[in-house]
Amino acid sequence: MTSSSAPQDPTPEAAKAPKDPWDLPDVSGLVVGVLGGTGEQGRGLAYRFARAGQKVIIGSRSADRARDAAAELGHGVEGADNAETARRSDVVIVAVPWDGHAKTLESLREELAGKLVVDCVNPLGFDKKGAYALKPEEGSAAEQAAALLPDSRVTAAFHHLSAVLLQDTSLDEIDTDVMVLGEERADVETVQALAGRIAGMRGVFAGRLRNAHQVESLVANLISVNRRYKAHAGLRVTDI
Repeated sequence: MTSSSAPQDPTPEAAKAPKDPWDLPDVSGLVVGVLGGTGEQGRGLAYRFARAGQKVIIGSRSADRARDAAAELGHGVEGADNAETARRSDVVIVAVPWDGHAKTLESLREELAGKLVVDCVNPLGFDKKGAYALKPEEGSAAEQAAALLPDSRVTAAFHHLSAVLLQDTSLDEIDTDVMVLGEERADVETVQALAGRIAGMRGVFAGRLRNAHQVESLVANLISVNRRYKAHAGLRVTDI
């Protein structure tokens, strides 16, 4: 005998509901590598993540230089050459100077395969009028990274952070948002969650990599703000 009742929808109601955009993964166990970790921005990011309890390795072309910088930072930070840093890390932040960006990534293509790469490089030029944005052939530093690292998962974030504030040991929090861009939601959310590990910060989804150029370029405007107002300006996104 067949039932006359309507068929049951096997999909749970919870699965139908839209995902909470602030429901981010636990990233506390990830190892974060910082290429260019002996530079000002790289050191600052390494310090903040390590201070938040993240396992951090800073990379440099010179392993000795990286180890010296790591010892200065403390909080369990380790130092290694760039290749070892890439191999040992789950997430690799690219914080190298723009003029060495392509060469560095090309040399690490094998070590970065399968890794989540976070590009925070800002292509800028400087003249007597101040900072101005450069536009790479690929469209942005992040898109250049994606082109050079076809076997990596490339995202873009941490562009607008003051190296001075990041390295200021007297500051418990840094009041700013981090714009995060990428192609895969899971990768973007991982980076958002990492940003949120730093006290005072929040990671905010800001689009796909094709939108990275204007995010990178905005640093030129922030430099102008900082010079005029003698500040270390960051960004806050309102109404979210």
